Amino acid sequence: MSTPRFLDIEYCQTEDALFPIAMAWSLEDGQMKTVVIAPVDEWLPEDGDLGDIDLDYLAEQGVPLIELVHELHQDLPDQTVYVDGLDPDEILIDLIFTAMEQEAPFEIAPITDLITGMDSDALEDRRRQLLFEESLEPQLPENGVYALLLMAQEHGLFEED
Repeated sequence: MSTPRFLDIEYCQTEDALFPIAMAWSLEDGQMKTVVIAPVDEWLPEDGDLGDIDLDYLAEQGVPLIELVHELHQDLPDQTVYVDGLDPDEILIDLIFTAMEQEAPFEIAPITDLITGMDSDALEDRRRQLLFEESLEPQLPENGVYALLLMAQEHGLFEED
């Protein structure tokens, strides 16, 4: 059994737009990568209304999609990557790879496919409890991945060295 991989995406959602703005994912050794994502023009609504999203920050600090796609191809090839199942993660991944005219190199599955001894409500309660216990902001993708890593560890899903 190999170490499970996890992914979480922070995103912007308005009436006219849905696109990723930050992403975190875990690596085989349990380490994490986090990026802010520079949006592509076709994701942005014509009226420019993005609520409280700072487009200048994303443009200045964000990683271009070509770099993000390259990193994901390097880090997660032929993997099943687990998500909390609460967000439109598959849609967001499709947006990223479609913009680069590529297929995602990994499959997305909900955490309920990995941790099968608990129902989705119990898993979500445990995830929220871990975020609270660790004093982590739930909207940050790296914190979402960290909570999923902790849950996998609690369920003995990591290889022992």
